[in-house]
Amino acid sequence: MNAEAAQLLFSLIEFLGMLAFGLSGLIAAANKRLDVVGAASVSFIAAFGGGTLRDLLLDRRPFFWMEYQGYVWMLLGVTVLAMFVMRGRRIDLTQRAIQIPDALGLGLFAALGTAYALQMGQSGLVASLLGVVTGVFGGVLRDVLCNEIPAVFSDHRPYALCAFAGAWTFVAADGLSTPHWLALLAALSVTAGIRLLALRLDWRVPGWRDAGSSA
Repeated sequence: MNAEAAQLLFSLIEFLGMLAFGLSGLIAAANKRLDVVGAASVSFIAAFGGGTLRDLLLDRRPFFWMEYQGYVWMLLGVTVLAMFVMRGRRIDLTQRAIQIPDALGLGLFAALGTAYALQMGQSGLVASLLGVVTGVFGGVLRDVLCNEIPAVFSDHRPYALCAFAGAWTFVAADGLSTPHWLALLAALSVTAGIRLLALRLDWRVPGWRDAGSSA
């Protein structure tokens, strides 16, 4: 795959990840009964927060959403339209509704963050950590804005670990000279697949015991 085709693929993945996390932000804002400005703000932060931190750490300028300003207009349009559709139909949103777009956004951004880091000459370890940052940070900011403890720290089910596994999948595939589209698909499948399985099967990671629990 030549450089132009690779950049087009990266832009498509970035757009899909932005929509997935933007939707998760909108659902979170709707659950908190925020107004249209609040909903747009939460969607924006969820969609662009992880990628912005990635660009800061990699010293990439301009930030991806400044370079492709159409992303911002499309996200704002989708947010306003979706909000009025949900209000008009009185759709009752639950916490479970956020899980699928959140898992897809996590997988897309983790894969893309890893790919950008490798493209800029970072090691596999640094690239995988930047993939986790890209995938996780937007959701952290979304939860903070909605006055919630970020789910990545509190729900005890694998989240950042899923992104880490997906990021290393991309690193391994890239090391084997796998085509970029296939490496991205593999990383997305691993991240989102493990996350959705963890939610379905209620897998848990170690955490603090309750004060009254036995050892």
